[in-house]
Amino acid sequence: MEQKNIWIKYNADQITEIMNYNEGYKAYISKCKTERECVVGAIRDAEAHGYVDLKKIIANGETVKAGDKLYFNNMGKALVLFHIGTEKLEKGMKILGAHIDSPRIDLKQNPFYEDTELAFLDTHYYGGIKKYQWVTLPLALHGVVVKKDGTIVNLVIGEAEEDPVVGITDLLPHLAASQMDKKASKVIEGEDLNILVGSIPLDGEEKDAVKANLLKWLNDQYGLEEEDFISAEIEVVPAGKARDYGIDRSMVMGYGQDDRVCAYTSYTAMFEIEKPDRTNVCLLVDKEEVGSQSATGMGSLFFENVVAELMNCMGEYSELHVRRALQNSVMFSSDVSAAFDPIYPNVNEKKNAAYLNKGISFNKFTGVRGKSGSSDANPEFIAKIRAALEKHQVSYQMTELGKVDEGGGGTIAKCMAIYNMEVIDSGVPVLSMHSPWEIVSKADVYEAKQGYVAFLKEL
Repeated sequence: MEQKNIWIKYNADQITEIMNYNEGYKAYISKCKTERECVVGAIRDAEAHGYVDLKKIIANGETVKAGDKLYFNNMGKALVLFHIGTEKLEKGMKILGAHIDSPRIDLKQNPFYEDTELAFLDTHYYGGIKKYQWVTLPLALHGVVVKKDGTIVNLVIGEAEEDPVVGITDLLPHLAASQMDKKASKVIEGEDLNILVGSIPLDGEEKDAVKANLLKWLNDQYGLEEEDFISAEIEVVPAGKARDYGIDRSMVMGYGQDDRVCAYTSYTAMFEIEKPDRTNVCLLVDKEEVGSQSATGMGSLFFENVVAELMNCMGEYSELHVRRALQNSVMFSSDVSAAFDPIYPNVNEKKNAAYLNKGISFNKFTGVRGKSGSSDANPEFIAKIRAALEKHQVSYQMTELGKVDEGGGGTIAKCMAIYNMEVIDSGVPVLSMHSPWEIVSKADVYEAKQGYVAFLKEL
């Protein structure tokens, strides 16, 4: 069962292909740091490959047929791609599902305040983060502000070379004796993750003059008032592009690779299928990091509703046909796994851990301790997957998320298993997961895409 480092199986042309593919991946995660940006980027790429807006087809009462390529944008924060197959939809779909939200820091709805003539933004962190990792880093602001008249203002500050950055301060070691005695979870408190954004007072203002100057700048640049941020989604993320990691350039370091590495590999795999038998689907969803709730998360019925609309456009709709389409589907819950880190070996059981440079990883189950909260894949399904991967010479590994009693986590797999479809977690091993800068192997990224192609062709 010992697996070799997969770099040794590639020839020079294959290595060039891997490197080129990862250049596209790096560009995607460098530009797409919020769910909304990920949807925009994926739609841009999909349209370049012939996908059209399903909403327009529904509105115009048009017919959908085999071979059509469609997308459905759900509230700007979730996306479904369909490549219609030759078989009836009730025979089931082949689904690649990934999430495009990542751990981060969000602005509160009333974020602006001033203290000792410094202007700050108040925040509430999102998802599972180690709060101490987010201080003293260059951070950027990404998001949208929606005015009362419905005007949407897109805001990105901190990414262009000439942009300023913002950040969170920390104590100097000389005065941090009490802080250093705290537990890691308490070293930085959630309410102390405040973003320092300015220090120049507005001339003529007597109260909160620095805050007033900041608000004036926002009004001059974007036409925004303080009250507009009540209806805003502004995310604070690490500033800067994804980079090659390692002197040999074998890895990628970037923000949000959980789970955008699986999102990118999933939807680009869709582009390589010419004539699917069963309809191919790529699902990119929001809110996985906080339990998949909300209208744009996998806990929503939006996907089921879209399938019903699609079947109606195909002249196949009935409630029973929708149920059969979902039940007869198979799915890769495309999500990352924790890569074994030899600096911290004690949290893993080595022979079932995921490793860098061993290919796409499959978790038969996730969950916590006694598999609580998991979807446990059936061995019959896994056997079919093995056959497909080996037919296409895809390197893969069967893994689990750490030692039995060490912790764990969940994915969107359980949200789809409720339809009685076969589901398994699959994705790319990640080092430093949920940190501001995560690390993956370029070879694993490529093998994940190849694995998704094999799934779409064979299952």
